[in-house]
Amino acid sequence: MNPNCARCGKIVYPTEKVNCLDKFWHKACFHCETCKMTLNMKNYKGYEKKPYCNAHYPKQSFTMVADTPENLRLKQQSELQSQVRYKEEFEKNKGKGFSVVADTPELQRIKKTQDQISNIKYHEEFEKSRMGPSGGEGMEPERRDSQDSSSYRRPLEQQQPHHVPTSAPVYQQPQQQLTAQSYGGYKEPAAPVSVQRSAPGGGGKRYRAVYDYSAADEDEVSFQDGDTIVNVQQIDDGWMYGTVERTGDTGMLPANYVEAI
Repeated sequence: MNPNCARCGKIVYPTEKVNCLDKFWHKACFHCETCKMTLNMKNYKGYEKKPYCNAHYPKQSFTMVADTPENLRLKQQSELQSQVRYKEEFEKNKGKGFSVVADTPELQRIKKTQDQISNIKYHEEFEKSRMGPSGGEGMEPERRDSQDSSSYRRPLEQQQPHHVPTSAPVYQQPQQQLTAQSYGGYKEPAAPVSVQRSAPGGGGKRYRAVYDYSAADEDEVSFQDGDTIVNVQQIDDGWMYGTVERTGDTGMLPANYVEAI
């Protein structure tokens, strides 16, 4: 049985039948819904099971949806689900603030270079710490500290000009020969330098040092706690003149740093 045409409703015979869009058409009835241009199977476009040409094919347009209570509820639910997923991802990735970097040849070379530099610096610091500070570096702070302590210990009444007694003859001895060296009974002779020294006189008093003292001027002598001072002569209430028995140096010394034996 022959079907009817979808447009005109008449019987469609096989010689003029067009089967398209789930319907049967006459060839003459298969045309655009808008401009009535005859179409075929190659140039038609179907929309809601109706044929259209390319120029008059209906364009889809979006329509605005009102914010109904149901739509608002769905929107809020979607936002809550999004926040829950975000928090879950955040908690999973918490504490993983680093990214895996592939060990490329360039990165391996840079890492090796940094390790070598670190090893070199470590060995340099180790050698410096093992060798220790040089003699000049170690002696300078100690000398400064001793001078500061001696100036602190000296009372105010002792800050008086130094008077060297004119009665005793004055000689000079090098600072390097504070401790004379003897080799096989031979003793090196003293050479004249800037430190003043007086020949020891007979019958002088003997004193013992109770504090360490470092000479602040050229006419003073340095001594340590326990040293014996011989041939001591009183200059004034604050200063004396004598010879350190341990070193052989002669000069002025503060009276409150020693005690009589």
